[in-house]
Amino acid sequence: MTRSADVTNETTTSPPTAPTTALAAPPTLSLRGITKHFDAVAALTDVTFDVLPGEVHALLGENGAGKSTLMNIASGATAPDAGTIVLDGEPVGHLTPAAAQALGIAIVHQHPALLPDLTVAENMRVAVRPEHLRRRDSNLARAMRSLLADVHFAGHLEDRVSSLSVAQRHLLELAKAFAAQPRLLILDEPTAPLSRDSVELLFDAVRKLAADGTAVVYITHRLLEVRQIADRVTVLRDGRVRGTAPVGEISDDELLALIVGRMLEATFPPKRPSANDQGPVLRVDGLSGRGFDDVSFSARKGEIVGVAGIVGNGQRALLRALAGLDRSTGTVNVEGASLSRKALLEKAAYMPADRLTEGLMVDLNVRENAALTALDQFTTGPFVSRRREIEAVERELSELAVKAPSLESSVSSLSGGNQQKVVMSRALLSDPALLVADEPTQGVDVGARAEIYRILREVSARGVPVVMASSDAIELEGLCDRVIVMSRGQAVATLEGDDVTEGKIVHAAVSATTHMSEQPRGRSLGSSRFARFIEGDYAPVLVLAAVMIALGAYVWSQNDRYFSDFNITSVMFACAALGFISLGQTFALLLGGIDLSVGPLAGFLVVVASFFVLDGKSTAVWALGFVAMLGCAIGVGLLNGSLIRFARFTPVAATLVTYIALGGLAFTLRDAPDGYIATSVTDRISTKVGPVPVAFVVFVLFALGLELWLRRARAGLRVRAVGSAEESARRVGVPLNRTALFGYVGASLLTFFGAVVLLAQLGVGDPGQGTGYTLTSITAVVLGGTSLLGGRGTFIGTLMGAGLSVQVLNATTFLSLNQEWQYIFQGLLIVAAALIYSQVRRSASRGDAVGDA
Repeated sequence: MTRSADVTNETTTSPPTAPTTALAAPPTLSLRGITKHFDAVAALTDVTFDVLPGEVHALLGENGAGKSTLMNIASGATAPDAGTIVLDGEPVGHLTPAAAQALGIAIVHQHPALLPDLTVAENMRVAVRPEHLRRRDSNLARAMRSLLADVHFAGHLEDRVSSLSVAQRHLLELAKAFAAQPRLLILDEPTAPLSRDSVELLFDAVRKLAADGTAVVYITHRLLEVRQIADRVTVLRDGRVRGTAPVGEISDDELLALIVGRMLEATFPPKRPSANDQGPVLRVDGLSGRGFDDVSFSARKGEIVGVAGIVGNGQRALLRALAGLDRSTGTVNVEGASLSRKALLEKAAYMPADRLTEGLMVDLNVRENAALTALDQFTTGPFVSRRREIEAVERELSELAVKAPSLESSVSSLSGGNQQKVVMSRALLSDPALLVADEPTQGVDVGARAEIYRILREVSARGVPVVMASSDAIELEGLCDRVIVMSRGQAVATLEGDDVTEGKIVHAAVSATTHMSEQPRGRSLGSSRFARFIEGDYAPVLVLAAVMIALGAYVWSQNDRYFSDFNITSVMFACAALGFISLGQTFALLLGGIDLSVGPLAGFLVVVASFFVLDGKSTAVWALGFVAMLGCAIGVGLLNGSLIRFARFTPVAATLVTYIALGGLAFTLRDAPDGYIATSVTDRISTKVGPVPVAFVVFVLFALGLELWLRRARAGLRVRAVGSAEESARRVGVPLNRTALFGYVGASLLTFFGAVVLLAQLGVGDPGQGTGYTLTSITAVVLGGTSLLGGRGTFIGTLMGAGLSVQVLNATTFLSLNQEWQYIFQGLLIVAAALIYSQVRRSASRGDAVGDA
């Protein structure tokens, strides 16, 4: 073992030593003298780390020790301040995630780099090169199903990732990594959410990869896993290497001493002495809900109740019901008082397993996250006392030994263990009557885990009932006074006292013969397909089609001229102009942005045309006018994208700048309507086939083509990926800046086509026209089901949304309604669409959750 003699005061590092069996093999990865600072904090200092081909090299250390930072550097996600990256003996210069993938480096992040608004299949297509999939099977769908089967992923290719459980997301992340058959595989806490069986399957897959020559880096906090899977182990502490050794040549005590800088006498605090004369402080009777049925247990003061079982057997659903987050029947009694669901929501504190998604507000700082549920304690009248808030938060974080640069630091900048402590501090500050913790030590280092155990024990000693679920039977044995073992949604065993052992917990879970009751049954195949459709992007298209048919039928019943050739032509031509501009707006919204400039741009382009496309001008001048319009559109798109990506403007601010500038330029060029467009040009643009304008046909073909591109082309998937989760998109190799620029240029180009149709409608360069299309385009896109948050939507939905918007305006004329009714109807449609889409999708998600509970 290469380490300093004094584990408490180490100041130097020694170069790693390789197993004697592999000394002749050059390292697959060699990191030399790596140093990295975040502001004034040194995350890594002069770190040297080697991984040999065919070995599994475990990387240990407390949260914040620098493990993930080091591997982010190795995978191109983070650039080092100093040091050298060498791959197979060749130095690597500027390493990006995309370049790392091309070099055969794959990483499974502790927090999966997934795109929640995309399906399982789309996530794999974005992250995995097609040639890697085709090595498995020439049919991409079969190849993806085969890869998912290898990691025992229980789901469908068309499931949206946002509906997957934490464990399923990790399995999907593993499948993506294995697909590349990497020369270097980095696994960052891969087993944290997995069941025992899944862990064994993962280990088998890792051993097979290593046997084929893949170098594997395995980051974990579990020493047992190091013994099971690793050949060598390296320990980091405070950003420095503390030692490297073959796993068989170092004891657990020595590893723990290197990890924490001191010897740990005991991991678990002593349990509460038995006191059968005391009555229970918590009594749960006949609790049933989605995913679990008829669960009963009790706990006395000072006891911690554990919930065990193979992952997916109702543990999470039970804990959410105890916290009042999900509906349930039965009773929960605390200190003699029966608590309703509303009371549980107010008085119970819940620590979720997925701290990033459910536990933290990542855009808020440490203080705000910790104090959020306890603000009533710090108020004086209607105002929060900042002094009292800071004092309480500082006291709680100090007791939990949270390491943070300051209370005002972003919570996202903390290590995983410290983030978990912030979640716990919020729970404790709320002075709960019941503490419910789901996997409270998931992804937490040895030292932080001991602190969390101590705090949980102190909380229970104060008389607050503690109920926790864990997939680690050893943890349940060491910490809990009684354990409820669940299988298929039912409590199959209750272990107390000396019966709380790892062996009995596991035996009770794997030997259960219960079946899921009728109430919380999982979804059937048919309902699953229906749920996927409802959650998908095409459900709004059917809703809009039904509304358009119903509205058309009603207006026709009131006025038989509604379906005249003249009206059909007028509606379709107006729809084409709005539709093209709305397709452009869809690009921006899919990226997670917005383009306020599309309306003024359309009007400005018509004004530009009014100087060229005139009667008496030659065809060449006309062509020059359209080229000028096209050039202006491209320039505006590049300007918008550059302001957002490089000048760091928000999308609203950037496109508002161009909105104002284009309006000003239009009035500078034409202070009043002038420059009448050549009639031969407007007639050509207005060409019809029967009552149907050719422009409308072109618009529909554009929408269909763009929809196909959005779903099938890698570039289309990348646009949605950036809008869904920008950081995850970057980590899987999506070129963010290029994709965003492409999207905003696409928005302006489609606006150019809308301006061409508008040119024929107006027939004159009017600087006051066009601005109204900004809001109507947003209306059409939202009606079509595209999310204002980015990542999901369809061009087909936009086509239908534009059609309905124009139809509503046209219908008010035929129904002899005032103009204000146009705005009332549009507003009602948007509100109704938002409510219907969100409610239906939420219901579908709840139905899906039954199967995942």
